[in-house]
Amino acid sequence: MNFIQHNIWLVIIAVLSGFMLIFPGLRGKASGAGEVDPTGAVQLINHENALVLDVREANEFSSGHIANAKHIPLGQLSDSAKTLEKYKERPIVVNCRSGSRSAMACSTLSKLGFTKVYNLKGGILAWQQAQMPTVK
Repeated sequence: MNFIQHNIWLVIIAVLSGFMLIFPGLRGKASGAGEVDPTGAVQLINHENALVLDVREANEFSSGHIANAKHIPLGQLSDSAKTLEKYKERPIVVNCRSGSRSAMACSTLSKLGFTKVYNLKGGILAWQQAQMPTVK
């Protein structure tokens, strides 16, 4: 106890550092979405019939996308959510270029009641880096 009283700033810094390490994992859980790497996404697609949702803009999508991906740009997702209702019980792997827009899309889908939503960590860039196929 004496150590804590004399080194309160060190203790505060240690606690904050620990929280900052844990927070990114908690943020994904709080939004109702998980993250998957390209290998995990392939497993969801092959074993659980996951839908791939690409939220990039049309020109990005046409330059190359994951096979059988459904294309709904992030800006149109809220308005087009009804078209996804039939996939509500299936896992949905959401991707964009790098993973930022798809994280926002995952949050939107979670708020709309989709429970099996996964953000493709690193987006289509990670997918291509893992040498996974894309189609045009």
